[in-house]
Amino acid sequence: MRKTLLRLDGVSKAYPGVLANDDISFEIGIGQMHALLGENGAGKSTLVKMIYGLVQPDKGQMTLHGQPFAPAQPSDARQNGVAMVFQHFSLFDALDVAENVALGMENPPPLRDLARRISTVSQDYGLPLDPSRLVGELSAGERQRVEIIRCLLQDPKLLIMDEPTSVLTPQEVEILFRTLRQLSSEGTAILYISHKLEEIRSLCDEATILRGGRKVATCDPRQKSARELAELMVGQVLTPPERPSKPKGKVLLQVDKLSLKSNNPFGTSLKEISFNLHAGEVLGIAGVAGNGQDELLLVLSGEVPTPSAQVRLRDEAIGHLGPNARRKRGLASAPEERLGHAAAPEMSLTQNALLSGALAKGLAQGGFIDWGRTERFARDIIKRFDVRTPGPHVLARALSGGNLQKFVIGREIELRPDVIVVNQPTWGVDASAAAFIRQALLDLASAGAGVLVISQDLDELLEVADSFAALNEGRLTAVRPAKGLTVEEIGLMMGGAHDLTPVQEGAA
Repeated sequence: MRKTLLRLDGVSKAYPGVLANDDISFEIGIGQMHALLGENGAGKSTLVKMIYGLVQPDKGQMTLHGQPFAPAQPSDARQNGVAMVFQHFSLFDALDVAENVALGMENPPPLRDLARRISTVSQDYGLPLDPSRLVGELSAGERQRVEIIRCLLQDPKLLIMDEPTSVLTPQEVEILFRTLRQLSSEGTAILYISHKLEEIRSLCDEATILRGGRKVATCDPRQKSARELAELMVGQVLTPPERPSKPKGKVLLQVDKLSLKSNNPFGTSLKEISFNLHAGEVLGIAGVAGNGQDELLLVLSGEVPTPSAQVRLRDEAIGHLGPNARRKRGLASAPEERLGHAAAPEMSLTQNALLSGALAKGLAQGGFIDWGRTERFARDIIKRFDVRTPGPHVLARALSGGNLQKFVIGREIELRPDVIVVNQPTWGVDASAAAFIRQALLDLASAGAGVLVISQDLDELLEVADSFAALNEGRLTAVRPAKGLTVEEIGLMMGGAHDLTPVQEGAA
């Protein structure tokens, strides 16, 4: 039996209209790999925020090493040996690694000394980093290393990790897992939040499962299947998405020799991209983060204009048109960054629904907004996509990440577009919500729409895609049938193999 490091007894936290955590009790042992599982909105984020001192519980108590533990702010938690790597990185692109690490420390040493410590610690834990490199030049995996090293320099006794592998390649995941196992062997406890249940089964030796703000189970995840864990989380039997196989229809979206210099100094320029998307087809585009996915979404959505003929919708040149004009013509899109790009944080869900539906749904005409219809549109999205929120009046920033993702994707699907382009559609959402979103995209394709899914989740792409391609340094590989693709072939495509036989008209 492990000696207890952190103990929670009857911890509760309420917000207006929501009981986020209700009488939660569990323990984390010294050096333990402990998973925290639950649907979006189950209370995971609130719970770890209380442990890290970002919010305070209304009831209950916590003890650390047997002593009362009630951090009033994150600096209190850090001083007690609790560190956290957030799902969204808090780094400055224009500063180097050492400068970014220094910003997250209470009393940083001189930068030269800090750089030496970063080099030493990063090598010791198998996460090599050059402290002089600009963060803007780093891959997503390297950026995560910066966040982890910043925590390790504090000599933590408990390391909280929120969706740590959502932007990592399989190789980077293995490196991270080796590091976490090393930390565990040295006595550091890991509280691990992830929706990737096979990772949980591989890494963790205990799991606490939340549902609706309450603890519903504690188990050894190694003794459960991923499906059993998912069903404990959602409280019901899950069925995989299905779509009857049928021939592709006419070409809906055509991209021809599209090249674009990235406006982001740390972005990736697009180079001679060509493909066709047919009615009823789901085209999956894979790639490691930072290989041009964001730039491709910006071009297809209309946020960045291109020469008209390079992008055609039902043979109409639309390269010069903006997002609203494209939505009115039947092309909808949802970017990866949900808060701030896909949704305005300080606007209500009703107002955010208007942003997409003003022209496409006729919610604004002659300069006047029909707020009644707009609210009904928002309520329809909330109901159909099971968005956990008190109502459409709630601000977008008040939703959990997964619930906001369901709202954003649902908003675009409810436009009933002829073509939809989505980037990371199920990023950070639970198994039940991910299955629902995938099924909604498949249903759209079954109804005759063309669906383009850009994702780093290979399992997701192989589950839903008819055709498959990969982005590497801004170039698109040949488009191939998804059925029958091997892991080796996918690896070659993601690594930049462009000499595989095209199978689709206009494929690059």
